[in-house]
Amino acid sequence: MNGLWAALATVRDPELDEPITDLGFVSSAELTDDGHASVRLRLPTYFCAPNFAYLMVADALDAVRAVPGVRSARVRLVDHFAAEEINAGVAAGGGFAQAFPGETDAFPGEPDGFPGEAESFPGAAAGELDGLRLTFRRKAYLASLDRVVRRWGRRARVADVPDGPELAGLLRRRAELGLDCSPGSPLLLDERGRPIPEEEAERRLRFARTVRVSMEGNAGLCRGLLRTRYGS
Repeated sequence: MNGLWAALATVRDPELDEPITDLGFVSSAELTDDGHASVRLRLPTYFCAPNFAYLMVADALDAVRAVPGVRSARVRLVDHFAAEEINAGVAAGGGFAQAFPGETDAFPGEPDGFPGEAESFPGAAAGELDGLRLTFRRKAYLASLDRVVRRWGRRARVADVPDGPELAGLLRRRAELGLDCSPGSPLLLDERGRPIPEEEAERRLRFARTVRVSMEGNAGLCRGLLRTRYGS
């Protein structure tokens, strides 16, 4: 059972960049003696975005299936307006586009907008929800960069930052994006791995701070809504 919860703790809300276990999104997780895993997920509101929900259900299923001793697995989202479509789509492995045909154009890939970008995620046919996942990984990286700079100030290189949770978080998010994690790499890299010029540093870091505050604020709001909906 501990292995099941540990696996679910690796699944993160794509928008909030926090484990679904810490957010309270896992309402139950059970593993039978014969190796069947059953997980129920819940979200703060009935109308949480279906693309985010689909990512979490699919990621949770992948994580649970990888647990040693699990022979079969079922992950179900409950109390959500699109639960039936999401659960069926994830179980069938057909992808978001098949679960919601014609709906993917309605979900933008970047709701807030990165500086100099006007991208959207125009559909799931080419890459399913990979574009959306990439967008939020970039935002998580920017938030982690702000945490490092807030704690340690602007440093020239990664090697100049003391070890700690801030640096570990930054390097984890760089690795997820395929960015340079070497000790000699510049600390100030943008979300695409490009060094941030000194003349742009203040503006870029201010945006990174905005991203972090937004993510942390949304996480607090979601926790409050979940408590209101289901109790403590």
